[in-house]
Amino acid sequence: MSIPGPSSPDGALTRPPYCLEAGEPTPAFFKIFRQNQVVLLDTLEQEISKFKECHSMLDINALFAEAKHYHAKLVNIRKEMLMLHEKTSKLKKRALKLQQKRQKEELEREQQREKEFEREKQLTARPAKRT
Repeated sequence: MSIPGPSSPDGALTRPPYCLEAGEPTPAFFKIFRQNQVVLLDTLEQEISKFKECHSMLDINALFAEAKHYHAKLVNIRKEMLMLHEKTSKLKKRALKLQQKRQKEELEREQQREKEFEREKQLTARPAKRT
């Protein structure tokens, strides 16, 4: 296995300092390779954390949008509840007035019946008293 290395000014390939004559990697090669791997892993972890951060920002934006939507719904429900409260209050007042009116009419009818009963009682023939 031969690993290509940097070229010399005259264009010929030179042997990298980390390779043996036969093209086999040396311990220095493995050390440099390991260092490069560590750098790549660190870079990859940083990119992953940036991606997660961006993704979490999208989630947060979605949550804020959803919260705004539900807030608007709650405001509408509150308006509806206030409107229904006003309507029920008006209906209760109207029902109370109607109930009072009916009671008054019933009282007047009862009084009228009593008057008619008294009148009929007075008009009915009674036996005369003998003196």
